[in-house]
Amino acid sequence: MMTFRAGVFATIRDERGCVLLCHRTDCDWWNQPGGGLESGETPWQGVVREVREECGLEVVVERLAGVYSWAPEEDEIIFSFVCRVTDGTLLGTSDEADDARYFSPDAFPPNTFPEHVSRIRDALRDEPAAVLRVPTGPSSREIAHEEEM
Repeated sequence: MMTFRAGVFATIRDERGCVLLCHRTDCDWWNQPGGGLESGETPWQGVVREVREECGLEVVVERLAGVYSWAPEEDEIIFSFVCRVTDGTLLGTSDEADDARYFSPDAFPPNTFPEHVSRIRDALRDEPAAVLRVPTGPSSREIAHEEEM
């Protein structure tokens, strides 16, 4: 029996329009700040918590940018939010990220998870309604697992 997972991720831009990415401690990949939703929290509470834990920033959710479902291959749903920083100082390192910095949307590091790049591109379109999408290609979980082998 598969375990259902829910993930929450943030697209955060600075005053120049650059997007915040975190470099993971468990593999050599960049990703959006975010992670797994915890029991008892809403997706919008979860993304605020994840950004605080990974980056040291306080954010508010501006809008839901997309919902992504890996079903039927993986029993996982991802909520992607556009967030705005309200307080805090960007941490250089945390338990989950050994670097965090802003990148121009046309100059992400080549080792940025493709699914995260796709979600960021969706978020930057500023569509009035959230995107509903079944991602194609390997998930970040699959890529990180392959790297471990």
